Amino acid sequence: MSGDRKNKITVDIYGQQYTILGEESSSHIRLVASMVDDKMREISSMNPKLDISKLAVLTAVNAMHEYLKLKDEIDQLELELKNIKD
Repeated sequence: MSGDRKNKITVDIYGQQYTILGEESSSHIRLVASMVDDKMREISSMNPKLDISKLAVLTAVNAMHEYLKLKDEIDQLELELKNIKD
Protein backbone atom coordinates (compact mmCIF):
# COMPACT_ATOMS: atom_id res chain seq x y z
CA MET A 1 0.00 0.00 0.00
CA SER A 2 2.87 2.41 0.71
CA GLY A 3 3.71 2.48 -3.00
CA ASP A 4 0.37 4.15 -3.66
CA ARG A 5 1.20 7.17 -1.50
CA LYS A 6 1.48 10.44 -3.36
CA ASN A 7 3.59 13.35 -2.24
CA LYS A 8 2.25 16.83 -2.87
CA ILE A 9 5.08 19.35 -3.00
CA THR A 10 5.11 23.04 -3.88
CA VAL A 11 8.28 24.06 -5.71
CA ASP A 12 9.62 27.23 -7.28
CA ILE A 13 10.72 27.01 -10.92
CA TYR A 14 11.92 30.17 -12.62
CA GLY A 15 10.08 32.39 -10.17
CA GLN A 16 6.77 30.55 -10.44
CA GLN A 17 5.17 28.29 -7.84
CA TYR A 18 4.09 24.83 -8.99
CA THR A 19 2.39 22.09 -6.99
CA ILE A 20 3.68 18.69 -8.03
CA LEU A 21 2.01 15.41 -7.11
CA GLY A 22 4.22 12.34 -7.37
CA GLU A 23 5.15 9.00 -5.89
CA GLU A 24 8.80 9.92 -5.52
CA SER A 25 10.21 11.35 -2.30
CA SER A 26 9.86 15.03 -1.55
CA SER A 27 13.63 15.44 -1.87
CA HIS A 28 13.58 13.81 -5.33
CA ILE A 29 10.77 16.08 -6.53
CA ARG A 30 12.63 19.12 -5.19
CA LEU A 31 15.83 17.97 -6.92
CA VAL A 32 14.04 17.60 -10.26
CA ALA A 33 12.44 21.03 -9.87
CA SER A 34 15.81 22.55 -8.99
CA MET A 35 17.41 20.98 -12.08
CA VAL A 36 14.63 22.35 -14.31
CA ASP A 37 15.05 25.78 -12.71
CA ASP A 38 18.82 25.65 -13.25
CA LYS A 39 18.43 24.65 -16.91
CA MET A 40 15.87 27.38 -17.55
CA ARG A 41 18.19 29.97 -16.01
CA GLU A 42 21.13 28.66 -18.03
CA ILE A 43 19.20 28.88 -21.31
CA SER A 44 17.76 32.27 -20.36
CA SER A 45 21.23 33.65 -19.63
CA MET A 46 22.25 32.77 -23.19
CA ASN A 47 19.16 34.45 -24.66
CA PRO A 48 17.51 36.78 -22.14
CA LYS A 49 14.87 37.97 -24.63
CA LEU A 50 13.08 34.59 -24.73
CA ASP A 51 9.55 34.68 -23.40
CA ILE A 52 8.62 32.12 -20.75
CA SER A 53 6.80 29.81 -23.19
CA LYS A 54 9.73 29.57 -25.59
CA LEU A 55 12.12 29.18 -22.68
CA ALA A 56 10.03 26.30 -21.30
CA VAL A 57 9.93 24.57 -24.71
CA LEU A 58 13.68 24.97 -25.22
CA THR A 59 14.26 23.59 -21.73
CA ALA A 60 12.08 20.56 -22.53
CA VAL A 61 13.87 20.03 -25.87
CA ASN A 62 17.23 20.25 -24.12
CA ALA A 63 16.15 17.78 -21.42
CA MET A 64 14.87 15.27 -24.00
CA HIS A 65 18.10 15.62 -25.99
CA GLU A 66 20.12 14.81 -22.86
CA TYR A 67 17.78 11.92 -22.05
CA LEU A 68 18.16 10.39 -25.53
CA LYS A 69 21.95 10.74 -25.41
CA LEU A 70 22.04 8.92 -22.07
CA LYS A 71 19.60 6.26 -23.30
CA ASP A 72 21.82 5.64 -26.35
CA GLU A 73 24.85 5.30 -24.06
CA ILE A 74 23.01 2.82 -21.85
CA ASP A 75 21.85 0.82 -24.89
CA GLN A 76 25.43 0.71 -26.18
CA LEU A 77 26.79 -0.41 -22.80
CA GLU A 78 24.10 -3.12 -22.52
CA LEU A 79 25.04 -4.36 -25.99
CA GLU A 80 28.70 -4.46 -25.04
CA LEU A 81 27.88 -6.36 -21.85
CA LYS A 82 25.76 -8.84 -23.80
CA ASN A 83 28.60 -9.40 -26.25
CA ILE A 84 31.03 -10.01 -23.37
CA LYS A 85 28.69 -12.60 -21.81
CA ASP A 86 28.08 -14.44 -25.10
